[in-house]
Amino acid sequence: MLDIKYLREHVKEIKTNCANRLAKVDIDLIIKLDSDYRASLATTQALREERNAQSKTKPTPEIIERMKTIGNQIQAQENAATVVQEKLFELLLAVPNLTHNEVKISTNEDDNVILEQVGEPTAFDFTPLDHLALAEKHDWLELDRATKVTGAKFYYLKGDLARLELALINYTIDIITKHGYEFVTTPDLAKTDLINRLGFSPRGESTQVYNLADSDLSLIGTAEITLGGLYADETLKASELPKKYVGLSHCYRTEAGSYSKFSKGLFRVHQFSKVEMFVFAEPEVAESIHQEILDIEKEIFNGLEIPYKVIDHCTADLGNPSFRTFDLEAWMPGKPAKDETNGDWAEVTSTSNCTDYQARGLNIKYDNGTERNYLYTLNGTGIATTRGLIAILENHQQADGSIKVPKALQPYLDNKQVL
Repeated sequence: MLDIKYLREHVKEIKTNCANRLAKVDIDLIIKLDSDYRASLATTQALREERNAQSKTKPTPEIIERMKTIGNQIQAQENAATVVQEKLFELLLAVPNLTHNEVKISTNEDDNVILEQVGEPTAFDFTPLDHLALAEKHDWLELDRATKVTGAKFYYLKGDLARLELALINYTIDIITKHGYEFVTTPDLAKTDLINRLGFSPRGESTQVYNLADSDLSLIGTAEITLGGLYADETLKASELPKKYVGLSHCYRTEAGSYSKFSKGLFRVHQFSKVEMFVFAEPEVAESIHQEILDIEKEIFNGLEIPYKVIDHCTADLGNPSFRTFDLEAWMPGKPAKDETNGDWAEVTSTSNCTDYQARGLNIKYDNGTERNYLYTLNGTGIATTRGLIAILENHQQADGSIKVPKALQPYLDNKQVL
């Protein structure tokens, strides 16, 4: 979340930023609640001071009665302040992060900037199949039977496709760990309050979170949540930073509001495995680490021999916690384009610099020996296996429907060259 003091002193800037990022939040109400909260604290403090002063005098019936009244007033003020503070906290979570000055200002979510394209769309001398047809040809995927067990948008991977997923995970982890990231397996559940404090707090039709009934836990949509919460309410030594992690988890998303979006086969599902990078850093090195994460993502997809674009999100397409976000969009020959031809680009990775937005929500600080400040957090996708599998199947298919294994993955598949 943003620093309330900064918000208080930069109301016009915050309102403009919210408009640019399509965030509907009542900044004026936040300012009013903040004022009410501080006034309530001041009144409570004055009452405590009066009570302390009265306690040093000889008690009289009038003083005793006044002390009772003060006690009741303090309790009432504290109760009122708690209610205001909770509402203020909830509204602050809805205010997006500040925005990098190089990010394109646009209220069109599709108005993202293409920074780079690596490779050309894969060309075939035959009519290519999409990933679903390829998987069906090899009996690698169970969708209908998964629907019987769990419902729509779940799946079973079988045979070589299941092994390919494991190969993809291990290949990605090996690349990331050689850059100094510590490998971690994380829980698939997190406290709902922690998820909210990280900035994953959309409600109603836009929520992506599965909340467990009669519990304060939710299924995570990314290991960014469980890695980000690792040091909640702690202060780290500056000498320990940066702390770089690569986590493996299952991810669960309701995909609410996505009924009109492309969702064939594995493209948009409720559960998938993902390798995620997460870094705790000092502010001064955050931008260089952001670039490092992007370079690692590019290294992964270069090794997979898949064409991709590097995208810089415009303001309308930034998530609440993000200061700046880069995506890789891979070429997927089986994905319908807007002109109804086959073949289009689709997001496969995302990396964000969240500055101190998440750290403030989680109360994570660092101590440099002279002062304590909120640290910066950064995250990035190593591989989301379902999208990665689609890209491999569709770009590396052969005329007979077999799949040529990228050289970088062959050591993870008993040196097989073709599946």
